[in-house]
Amino acid sequence: MKDKVILAYSGGLDTTAIIPWLKENYDYDVICVCADVGQGNELDGLEERAKSSGASKLYIEDLVDEFVDDYVIPTVQANAVYENKYLLGTSFARPVIAKRLVEIARKEGAVAICHGATGKGNDQVRFELTIKALAPDLKIIAPWRCNDTWKMESREDEIEYCKQHGIDLPFSADNSYSRDRNLWHISHEGLELEDPANEPNYEHLLVLGVTPEKAPDEGEYITMTFEKGVPTSVNGEKMKASDIIRKLNELGGKHGIGIIDIVENRVVGMKSRGVYETPGGTILMEAHTQLEELILDRDTLDYKKLVAVKFADLVYEGKWFTPLREALQAFIESTQQYVTGEVKFKLYKGNIIKAGTTSPYSLYSESLASFTTGELYDHHDAEGFINLFGLSMKVRALLEAERNKK
Repeated sequence: MKDKVILAYSGGLDTTAIIPWLKENYDYDVICVCADVGQGNELDGLEERAKSSGASKLYIEDLVDEFVDDYVIPTVQANAVYENKYLLGTSFARPVIAKRLVEIARKEGAVAICHGATGKGNDQVRFELTIKALAPDLKIIAPWRCNDTWKMESREDEIEYCKQHGIDLPFSADNSYSRDRNLWHISHEGLELEDPANEPNYEHLLVLGVTPEKAPDEGEYITMTFEKGVPTSVNGEKMKASDIIRKLNELGGKHGIGIIDIVENRVVGMKSRGVYETPGGTILMEAHTQLEELILDRDTLDYKKLVAVKFADLVYEGKWFTPLREALQAFIESTQQYVTGEVKFKLYKGNIIKAGTTSPYSLYSESLASFTTGELYDHHDAEGFINLFGLSMKVRALLEAERNKK
């Protein structure tokens, strides 16, 4: 029997061309694995395409709920955002996919895992770090880095290669954006976006929603509830987290929410420009943040902001399966014990506008915060506090003044 290789299969031209390439260069039995993380109709017709290209088997794995519950929600609870803008849509999908590739490799007794990520991108890092962490004995094959055997440099080359191997596929060589989609977001790279001086062609580009200019002229109120940092309902309707994201994608897309244009720093050292649509994720992240600011004490909230930056970096760099990510998540989970309550906001032309937050664990005291003097706060106490709080500044100024006299 031939050795088996597990191919991370999207059904696109790249991974389809990899199937005959693997058979030709390694003489492997190719088993394709397509992970459903909410990319919708992109999964249509994959089994026929994979097998007609030479694969012996295709797994289509429904990972949507695992993706949301075990990767998306912890990242939301962390308030983790990479470089202040990117909500990590592609980043945290890769470890759940790679984890399943390893599981199927074990089930099939495969000796290798192959992915179609290029040698310039982040995904090669994310896939391979996960595989190394979970199955260090498995061989990893990255065709785009195999300069001696992978000779294809364009879509035209890949189409011609497939034809030479008797594979007639419905792919065209016309230029289009490079996209990655899952339940959380869709990313767009390429074409006019390759030059940061160009404005994105939003008419041609957007998939999940509209620009704020084309959003309705009337705002729409949304109410969400959370229990221990996990979203539980939208507008009074209880749903599992993945369905909440679906609903928020619909509402956010309608109102032009969550469109960002970013030049980011890739793991491999270069800058890249992309446009991300994350309508539901933007709403969910904002709602969670809005609730936390009512509940968490000052010191915890401040420290959690530091943790959020590091957590985002770990996710972006593909270091999900590391002791540090697990330790940071343990801290984050402890902060979520009382993050329960209701958040209301209005969606209006790309904006998420606060409309009220309530929680049984709120630390906000109206009697303390109001301008009316209450029993718990004596204004005169502030004088002694300020004297001590500013003592080092006063001492420094006095000594500086003495030195200047000399």
